[in-house]
Amino acid sequence: MRVLILGDVVGRPGRRAIRDMVPSLVKAEKIDLVIANAENAAGGMGVDVKSAEELFTAGVHVLTSGNHIWKKKEIYSYLETRPCLIRPANYPNGAPGRGWVEWQGQSGQRALIVNLQGRVFMPGNLDDPFRCVDAILKEHGHLASVVIVDMHAEATSEKNAMGWFLDGRVSVVFGTHTHVQTADERILPKGTAYITDLGMCGPMDSVIGIEREIVIQGFLSQLPRSFDVAKQNVALQGIVLEVDENSGRALDIRRIRVPWKSLDV
Repeated sequence: MRVLILGDVVGRPGRRAIRDMVPSLVKAEKIDLVIANAENAAGGMGVDVKSAEELFTAGVHVLTSGNHIWKKKEIYSYLETRPCLIRPANYPNGAPGRGWVEWQGQSGQRALIVNLQGRVFMPGNLDDPFRCVDAILKEHGHLASVVIVDMHAEATSEKNAMGWFLDGRVSVVFGTHTHVQTADERILPKGTAYITDLGMCGPMDSVIGIEREIVIQGFLSQLPRSFDVAKQNVALQGIVLEVDENSGRALDIRRIRVPWKSLDV
């Protein structure tokens, strides 16, 4: 199985880039499954129904998320009816939606996709992501040999620890949230692919997707400010993953960064 996994989609530039580029990437790379993190897809913070549907229409099969999933209230009910948009599994019982989904491809491929959120430097009092993923694997691990984990976290150490914790038990652990692509992609000794952060699908001439002057002035003044998504030098960032469908072991992981045109979107 070949999987395209894309980093945090930032606003309209990220959505437009996915719309224009994912179909050709799927064809060129012979991709079976496309995953993207959508927690910043609507205006750079949160995801709404329109932005989620736009990404699904563009060819993304499963959307993961993170701490910004709750920014748009309309998404609460949508999470209950659209199982392929998942939120971090370690939110307390009663949170809308769920933190994992079983994906089934048209040719019979299966994958279990799990979304977790870190606790180091992150807001909220969440359950332990390590024990949470343990419980999910015990209860639902039989659904598919291919298991894909989005570890949405701030601290590189927490993401790295999750990779080692799950080595040999899942196909890949990838990090999201920081919007800065790391260069540490590899296959761990027991067969789990790992990368600390996929990066983002959005404008590179920015501060993690936001107009840089706004962010710089915020650091200088320490005053509240509204964020505007930047528009220039847009790129898709993520990985192409190859997995043995029978064993679930990763065969190859390749980091990608594909430029898109710059324009007034």
